[in-house]
Amino acid sequence: MKQSVNSYDFIEAFRTMGRYDQFGYEALEILFNYLEEYEESCGTEIELDVIALCCDYTVDTWQSIANNYSIDLSECEDDEARIEAVTEYLQDNTQVCGTYGDETNDVTHIVYCYAF
Repeated sequence: MKQSVNSYDFIEAFRTMGRYDQFGYEALEILFNYLEEYEESCGTEIELDVIALCCDYTVDTWQSIANNYSIDLSECEDDEARIEAVTEYLQDNTQVCGTYGDETNDVTHIVYCYAF
């Protein structure tokens, strides 16, 4: 038996499991929408397994991702080009769910599958 969940239920499942802070609201909204689109395109239902999703997906700043994966950004002229280069690197090597900006700190975060 499967149960349908909306974005609120999805985010609350992460809260209940003590995993909300691993992503935060914006990242969980992006992950939820990504998984819904995946279900629709494949015609396969996904089981909501918070721990499995935490093992497969993550969110980080583009700067941290570039550093962690030693992505060469030396030919990028500005941050916009750097973000694009990091996103392209991830798209070539894994699945990118989406991005969001933290306007307070002027930082762009990328939600992606890091099981590669």
